[in-house]
Amino acid sequence: MSIRWADRKFEFTTPVEQFPDVLERLRGTPARVEEKVRGLSPAVLTRRDGEAWSIQEHLGHLVDLDELHVGRVDDFLAGASTLRPADPQNKKTHEADHNRRDVKHLAQDFRRERRQFVERLEGIEPPQLARTALHPRLGQPMRVVDMAWFVAEHDDHHLARMTALARLFASS
Repeated sequence: MSIRWADRKFEFTTPVEQFPDVLERLRGTPARVEEKVRGLSPAVLTRRDGEAWSIQEHLGHLVDLDELHVGRVDDFLAGASTLRPADPQNKKTHEADHNRRDVKHLAQDFRRERRQFVERLEGIEPPQLARTALHPRLGQPMRVVDMAWFVAEHDDHHLARMTALARLFASS
């Protein structure tokens, strides 16, 4: 059983020197997603476990959030004291109807959006990586390197859910 993302607690201790490692995690997520959905039938990709999102909806959620991540990079670079908030209701994902889309197009969209996010992060000068701003939901400060790590953790949370759904439904 996985813990809900909103219930997780975080300690932001990643050394700035590990930023290239965190970037590699972020850069590699689209390939991991593509591997995960390859060979799964549309019925498995779009099947929900009760009210929980399907595999495609988890993927669509990752696509939807990269705009927020790029915006938060902008917040850091602008010297904002608090990062822009995420929508705790995930309205964009719920309204997008990602299950009606072709998974290949969703994966392409994610690869494009993630590339833009990683490119924005790559353009940050080393002294800027330690800038801090308050994360609005967590109520704690984070640095650019922490925000990137936080996004990588969020990716892994959704990839784990996708794996669990694939295991649950692929054999039924």
